[in-house]
Amino acid sequence: MLRRVLALPSGRIAVGILAVAALLAVFGPLLAPQDPLATSDNTLAAASGAHWLGTDYLGRDVLSRLLDGSRVSVLGSLEVAFTALAVGSVPGILSVYFGRAFEWLTLRLADTLVALPFLLFAVAVIALLGNGLTQAMLVTGVLVSPLFYRVSRAATLAVARSPYVEAALLAGASVGWVVRGHVWVKVLPPIAVALAQTIGVGFVIVSSLTFLGIGVQPPEPTWGGLLASDLGYLSHQPWAPVAPALLIMVTVWAANLLADAIRDVSGEAGRALVNRRKARAHRIEKADPAPTGGA
Repeated sequence: MLRRVLALPSGRIAVGILAVAALLAVFGPLLAPQDPLATSDNTLAAASGAHWLGTDYLGRDVLSRLLDGSRVSVLGSLEVAFTALAVGSVPGILSVYFGRAFEWLTLRLADTLVALPFLLFAVAVIALLGNGLTQAMLVTGVLVSPLFYRVSRAATLAVARSPYVEAALLAGASVGWVVRGHVWVKVLPPIAVALAQTIGVGFVIVSSLTFLGIGVQPPEPTWGGLLASDLGYLSHQPWAPVAPALLIMVTVWAANLLADAIRDVSGEAGRALVNRRKARAHRIEKADPAPTGGA
């Protein structure tokens, strides 16, 4: 699937942008030219050779704070996505095989989670457990998990009626073996699409919480926190919110673009794409035959 995604221009763009975001999360704090927490008297300075993106209201280097805050923003979004994946996809697959009682219970639970406002619950959990991004992201991931539940359940229902799955169950194969051997491969593409979309949603959630000052301890830098602090000084630096807003916007766009690319190359659409490329390559080969050497 990865080679098919990279064969699309949109897939290459999305993977490239997300790879840069991942590298910033790993190496961003090391690449920061200055201490992101160090204050100075040079407040609200314009871009210069010493401060490429200027300084904030406390004289801290904006570029260093953006690089250092990449880790929290990226890891928070991944925590949301993979928590939702683990909590939602497994019950969604098993609900098809574990009987009516388990199916009814998980469906009602998924409907309940959909109705709950995740931002309000994240704030409530932080109020109970203390100001920390990890617990907020875990709760948010659980509240987003119905997306994976419904996607995995719908894909499993389509596969469960296949003759080879029914034959395996009639032959005495366990549910775990059937899921690992037959169901998971067919369910993986739609789950991958949902995962890419949820990473983008995770960036929006992390940015929203940190914009409100929830989940992080000041003066820890985050993309959302930098955007919030910059908005308070628009009269002095009207261009300041552009950098953090652009980082958030481009990363979310890349995650959605990757989801579209995965959808385009998976299932029937993916097979049609491969067949079209094979046919085009065959036509080019027939139209431009290899030259033969003369006697």
